[in-house]
Amino acid sequence: MKHLDLSVNVDHVATLRNARGGAFPCPVEAARIAVEAGADGVTVHLREDRRHIRDRDVERVRAEIAAPLNFEMAATEEMVAFAERIRPPYCCLVPEKRQELTTEGGLDVLRAAPFLKEAIARLRAADVRVSIFIEADPAQIEAAARLGALAIELHTGTYAEGPVGNRPAQLARLKAGAEAAKAAGLLCHAGHGLTYETVGPIAAFPEVSEVSIGHFLISQSVFEGLPAVVRRFRSLIDAARA
Repeated sequence: MKHLDLSVNVDHVATLRNARGGAFPCPVEAARIAVEAGADGVTVHLREDRRHIRDRDVERVRAEIAAPLNFEMAATEEMVAFAERIRPPYCCLVPEKRQELTTEGGLDVLRAAPFLKEAIARLRAADVRVSIFIEADPAQIEAAARLGALAIELHTGTYAEGPVGNRPAQLARLKAGAEAAKAAGLLCHAGHGLTYETVGPIAAFPEVSEVSIGHFLISQSVFEGLPAVVRRFRSLIDAARA
């Protein structure tokens, strides 16, 4: 199978920095280390409330890191204008609620505000390749294709964080979603909640071309070091593809 890209989300390096204030630890330096250790790209999510990543972090990752930036953002006028200015190679549109601890599920494309179509058109005009973070629902996937997205990112949280006994059914659902994405002419990415234990079955889907891993990877780095954790994920992903 083709190489599967690993994009490392460094949001929670910024969470740790912001807990104390100041400049350390630096999410841009974390991005640099992750790429040197074998990551294919870097993901950051600039939230409305700037609870972790800040505007300047995104600007620096875009300018200083020699790997593709996947910029996660809500489909709002503020974020679209920001993306038009910095022109990241990739942008993933995600749902966002001020009170949530983390993204709780996929964007409901079928019920999304009319601005979503305009946002995608504007991003594409700025030469930004757009994906949408959604559930493995064929209707949602087909809607994403109609709106002009290049890719989808399947929400893997229910599989990775739910009861172990439910994983076979969740994997079957995600597999069907990946196949639906391919049939719709979309690239298929996947992410949310993936760990050493759960990444392999997702990486084994031939339709999936990228996985995005953040919270577990950054948390585990406290014990193992960031380069070691990135290398271990790289090894697990490569083994699953083989």
